[in-house]
Amino acid sequence: MAKVKINRPFTLLGESIGVGERKTLALEAAKLYTHSPLNIPIEVVNGVMEGPILMVCAAIHGDELNGVEVVRQLLAKIDPNQLRGTLIAVPIVNVFGFIHKSRYLPDRRDMNRSFPGSERGSLAGRMAYMFFNQVAVHCTHIIDLHTGAIHRTNLPQIRANLADEATAQMAKAFGTPAVIDASLRNGSLRSEAANLGIPVITYEAGEALRFDPIAIAAGVQGVDYVMRHLKMIRGKRPKKLPDPVIASSTSWVRAEVDGIVRAQVSLGERVMKGQVLAYISSPLGDSELELLAPRSGIIIGQQTMPLVNEGDAVFHIAYFAHANSLVEQQLETFIDEINDLDDELKTAELNN
Repeated sequence: MAKVKINRPFTLLGESIGVGERKTLALEAAKLYTHSPLNIPIEVVNGVMEGPILMVCAAIHGDELNGVEVVRQLLAKIDPNQLRGTLIAVPIVNVFGFIHKSRYLPDRRDMNRSFPGSERGSLAGRMAYMFFNQVAVHCTHIIDLHTGAIHRTNLPQIRANLADEATAQMAKAFGTPAVIDASLRNGSLRSEAANLGIPVITYEAGEALRFDPIAIAAGVQGVDYVMRHLKMIRGKRPKKLPDPVIASSTSWVRAEVDGIVRAQVSLGERVMKGQVLAYISSPLGDSELELLAPRSGIIIGQQTMPLVNEGDAVFHIAYFAHANSLVEQQLETFIDEINDLDDELKTAELNN
């Protein structure tokens, strides 16, 4: 067995974080109209033993709040004296969007389509460039925390490029019942980090501008499992959780007419080809359309607002090579486990 080496001081943003030390840093991202600085808060926990450099970041889309709470709970658990390697925790990347409760930056651009950015580009490009080059490039692994968009909710899931072995191992270790084999999208943090050989997984769960207890508890547990997989903290991934099932493809089912939606299925539910997912009616009920499942699969995303226009995405369905009944069973087991974990966390907070 290889001997564990003592860690070294870690430098980020010109600050040195000693062995066994944690330090809060501020990356000045921009200025408000008043010239008041707007900083991205970063906490670095540098372990006593050598190991990976893992970044866990959230709110690249400023209205996606579950990940902010995941990072807070994660930091409360980490002891630098028991840590191998370095944890870089960034609860709010898009501070502009966070302040304004918006997915976007003030220039209406999506930061997660702006990487690696440009020093002389748009505001989104400049912030992406600064964050990518001053923080992300120093990592060996990244977990990027997301939720669904506004009025859309996602079942806890991992999206990753499974063609890369290190990324696939992280995705499996996270412990969600479903993993989406998602191709890299130009301009995303995941894509640009992968170009540098940094494995990145994206965790999707819950809805924008909402705290979802299951999504948060699953996120905290998943990051913990990945850190165990990377040998940053002690312990093994529990054997009782099943391996994730890989989705071969996904698609959105869209509204064919305008109207009011009455959903007949819910998040995580198994659906069969031709099954009625929802009825779309006029306000008086004199016209009604059935929204049908195009293939058998599992609902992994859903619009939460019952008002739709023609063409709106209403249900996101994942399709699996395995039998859907197997996926459904694993989802039920996963949700039961997360509910138990959430109860344990609430009890622990009350006792502290």
